[in-house]
Amino acid sequence: MKELTKVLLPKLGESIMHATVVQWFKKVGDAVQVDEPLLEVSTDKVNSEIPSPVAGVLAEILAAPDQEIEVGEPLAVIMSGAGSIATPTAPAASSGAVQEAAAASGEMGDFFSPALLKTAREKGISFEELARIPATGAGGRLTKKDLESYLEKKGAPAREQAVSSAPVPSPYAQGAEVERVKMTGMRKAIAENMVRSFYEAPHATLIAEVDVTPVMASIQKEKEAFIAKYGVKLTITTFVARAIARALQEFPLINSSLDKDTILIKRYVNLGLAVSVEQGIFVPVIKNCQQLSLPEIARAINDLSQKARSGSLAPDDTAEGSITLTNFGMSGISIGIPIIRYPEVAIVGIGAVQKKVVALEQDAIGIRSMMFASLTFDHRVLDGMYGCGFLGAFKKHLEEDTAL
Repeated sequence: MKELTKVLLPKLGESIMHATVVQWFKKVGDAVQVDEPLLEVSTDKVNSEIPSPVAGVLAEILAAPDQEIEVGEPLAVIMSGAGSIATPTAPAASSGAVQEAAAASGEMGDFFSPALLKTAREKGISFEELARIPATGAGGRLTKKDLESYLEKKGAPAREQAVSSAPVPSPYAQGAEVERVKMTGMRKAIAENMVRSFYEAPHATLIAEVDVTPVMASIQKEKEAFIAKYGVKLTITTFVARAIARALQEFPLINSSLDKDTILIKRYVNLGLAVSVEQGIFVPVIKNCQQLSLPEIARAINDLSQKARSGSLAPDDTAEGSITLTNFGMSGISIGIPIIRYPEVAIVGIGAVQKKVVALEQDAIGIRSMMFASLTFDHRVLDGMYGCGFLGAFKKHLEEDTAL
């Protein structure tokens, strides 16, 4: 007895409601085992492989590459049961081998060729409906003629009529060289999230200049010993992450999200780190950052950044962020105003560290290492003075808390 199992897009993380198909690892007719990866999907947070829930044969693919699908929608149909699963010791069978095996077992009526499935998909015929069509082929096999007869009775055209249509010339291609680059699934997901955040949340931004001379001196003094002891680099981002976590203990409203008319204040600090990769931006999350020591924060930053750049982030690595840090100073930029990551209500941006001549106490001047920090926040949740308080506390911790 054969069974048909639909493979659905699972929920891949908090606030992720859809994903884009990147590629299929299997084709129709291939044998699959339980938990064997079927395809790869992309969200604005991470790429994930979707495994097969059962062993059997991939009978139908319902989502094509670059297609965006909602959580809970079907991706594929797996045929399982007697005669449908390839021998475990044999390599994955081709569609032709599966047909031969099905014919030999006398169960050809339960298998549909890839060409037949393609035609049915183009005509909007589901796999279940296909299984109910009377079959007249050898061994009870459903033929193309059977499908065409069914479509004619149903009132749908049996064959597509060739339509010749000259391509409409693009106005941008007249007299100019234009390269058209299709957005990747990740880029589209990032764009949708940013548009939603920008137009749904009224953004406001505050900027402060921070004297990081003591921090930079501490990094220079301790960097070799730190690497030798902990195996990771000590960076300005490490101190910034700790300063954010400490300032949030004094101003917890910054560390929240908005659910309709209810503000959800998080008692934990799950700090997201914006990491630039070739496909776009990944934001892995340091969980419970407020409980970590400086070496532990440094190790978390190193590990998550490496996983992001190697494409090995798991969905849990990007889940449940409560506030985000983006360091555009790594590219030499001094000031930036980033967009909040929905559903968070704030994002901190830090610029490049630059040597400046600064006025000191008692009318003295000196050369100091200075850095701009910005706080962009959702004005529905908090007001400017509260944001000023947080930014002031962040500045104080970063300037004064230099101990390892």
